[in-house]
Amino acid sequence: MWRRATSTPARRWGLGAVGAGLVGGYYLYNKDRSVISTRIGTLHEHQQLANWEKPGRIPSRAEQLLRLKDDKEFDLLVIGGGATGVGVALDAQTRGLKVALVECDDFSAGTSSRSTKLIHGGVRYLEKAFRELDIDQYNLVHEALRERANLLLISPHLSYELPIMLPIYRWWQVPYYWAGAKAYDFLAGKKSLESSYYMNKTRALEKFPMLKQEKLVGAIVYYDGQHNDSRMGVSIALTAAGYGAALANHVEAVSLLKKKTTAEADGAKVETEQVCGAMVRDTLTGEMWQIRAKGVINATGPFVDTIRQMDNKNAEKFITTSAGVHIILPDYYSPMDMGMLDPSTSDGRVIFFLPWQGATIAGTTDTPTSLTHFPAPLEQEVSFILSEVKHYLSADVKVRRGDVLAAWSGIRPLVKDPKKTGTQALARNHVVLVSESNLISIAGGKWTTYRMMAEDTVDKAIEILGLKPTSECKTKGLTLIGGHNFTPTMYISLIQKYGIEKQVARHLCESYGDRAVDVLKYAEQTGLRWPVIGKRLHPLYPYLEAEVDYAVNYEYACTAIDVMARRTRLAFLDANASSDVLAFVVDRMTGLLGWSPERRQKELNQGYAFLHTMGLVNTESPVNYNAMDLIRFREAFDHMDSEKSGYLTTSQVKRMIMYDMGEKVSETQLQEYMKEAEGAGKAQGIDYNEFLQIMSRISPPSLPQAQGPIKKLKSPTRSGGGV
Repeated sequence: MWRRATSTPARRWGLGAVGAGLVGGYYLYNKDRSVISTRIGTLHEHQQLANWEKPGRIPSRAEQLLRLKDDKEFDLLVIGGGATGVGVALDAQTRGLKVALVECDDFSAGTSSRSTKLIHGGVRYLEKAFRELDIDQYNLVHEALRERANLLLISPHLSYELPIMLPIYRWWQVPYYWAGAKAYDFLAGKKSLESSYYMNKTRALEKFPMLKQEKLVGAIVYYDGQHNDSRMGVSIALTAAGYGAALANHVEAVSLLKKKTTAEADGAKVETEQVCGAMVRDTLTGEMWQIRAKGVINATGPFVDTIRQMDNKNAEKFITTSAGVHIILPDYYSPMDMGMLDPSTSDGRVIFFLPWQGATIAGTTDTPTSLTHFPAPLEQEVSFILSEVKHYLSADVKVRRGDVLAAWSGIRPLVKDPKKTGTQALARNHVVLVSESNLISIAGGKWTTYRMMAEDTVDKAIEILGLKPTSECKTKGLTLIGGHNFTPTMYISLIQKYGIEKQVARHLCESYGDRAVDVLKYAEQTGLRWPVIGKRLHPLYPYLEAEVDYAVNYEYACTAIDVMARRTRLAFLDANASSDVLAFVVDRMTGLLGWSPERRQKELNQGYAFLHTMGLVNTESPVNYNAMDLIRFREAFDHMDSEKSGYLTTSQVKRMIMYDMGEKVSETQLQEYMKEAEGAGKAQGIDYNEFLQIMSRISPPSLPQAQGPIKKLKSPTRSGGGV
């Protein structure tokens, strides 16, 4: 929550800052109280409106493309399909404007799918506001807490409250952190979630048994929200489409269209150029056409300056980029109903440690990075997160590199302040910038505040373009698709009516809401007594084969990556499991979309390349055994690895393969295979990936067409079996 003070004066100063903040917060809260009450009243009014005006039928992508090609002029063309872009489309469309949107990749393909998955006000920004008496930071948190409440309200199937523990190892930190947590509650006002509280050491260890016990005093628990970020983005896009917006993924803006206009300046007529649309290209087919609009909104996140320089090649860049790396660990690293926050890492950053989608997410880093469409985590960033996690966990929990199931990097677009240095000093405030040719760019901000960012952007567009909306902003309380008839217990009716597994039923309801039933229309019978229907995409995860069909037919999924990364979250949860099923997903989509052999091969190649950026060590590795073989190998390896070190000796491997598993291989051959796989790491032993390499020589797996011959595994570091 806050960085640790290291001296007595610092402690006194820190407590004084919190006290001053509470006093200032009380003043500002009362000053703003009537405004908050008005906003809450408006929120409920719009919730009622949302129930009256539900979105209609969602057009297919083919229908959307026809509209984008045939309509003569839109009020607004939005470039960018991340959280902010689809938020702008929904806001403008529900005000009665005619909206088009294009996204060069997939909805939420960039930063919007690579977040920490939190819906939060920003406790570290609040600490900074108190320490530095910074009203801008205070307002940022205040705004975010209002938006947190709205996002939890409009998407009950995709978002929920999450308690987060702050373990305390020094007694004097108890009042300091308690005061900070209470200030966070207080600032949220009537929109506060559950109240923060203190728990003693015994209770803390009951709730978070993996926690390090030595010198533990107790813990502070506060509440924030959590969500499924990419599905949230897709849901906003689908809701906008249901209200009439014409939007398409995999369509890029190649250039901006401009028209000459005449305006008066100092009594004289001046000829200027105004942006009036864009030349776009379907990246899947190569087809190009023009989309004309009264105004263009640039909502491309980290790529905002790229579009701005498309408008004016001399435009000064005002975005700086920061990389945030996250890793996924197995579920046994954390309880499923409690997160943890490390407020003082070795370099002053904050690390979250959160349950998510049946696994544990840890992150994030905050380091300068270059701009790319395909960011990948650096090994030193993964190692940094693991080393910080290790400080807070019990000695019984061996934090191993091999336990990392997936790792990814997201690029944050931060508004540049020339007076500051380093990305940690940059707040996530948003800025709406209008160029001389009326290109409207929105930048900065964060997931939680996407709706407010969209509202401010549309307000600015209406102001400068003279647009005529039929109503005010309606997105406060506007329920997203899937949330209208959702209830927390609706998964039970799916189990009883369709005969599906509990884990699968909960997953479907928490991903699709009241549309879960529509997904099951594509589910096939299993041929088993139980479950009756619903074949899993991978045996270890609750995703169904039927979700591929639904994603293609109803959620604008156009590529295998769209399905595996943004409609399901398998690529974010387990890179190796994703590699296992990639060929199946590609073949299923080939049947649905009629892909040629060349397109099928391209999808495989692009899929494995993408998974490499998600932590897959080698796309040509033996992880392409079928899922059941991989489970058998993993269990055998873990059973032999009694010390949980992630490594086996050559004698252990020999005993396991020749005797426990009964593989037919001579001792001489096995010795040769072990030497080949172990390579330069002989002193440490054989890790799980190297064990798979040995098994591939003894019993080669059946690989999909795209893979080719098995090659030696090239791991960035020796691993205990993950990525």
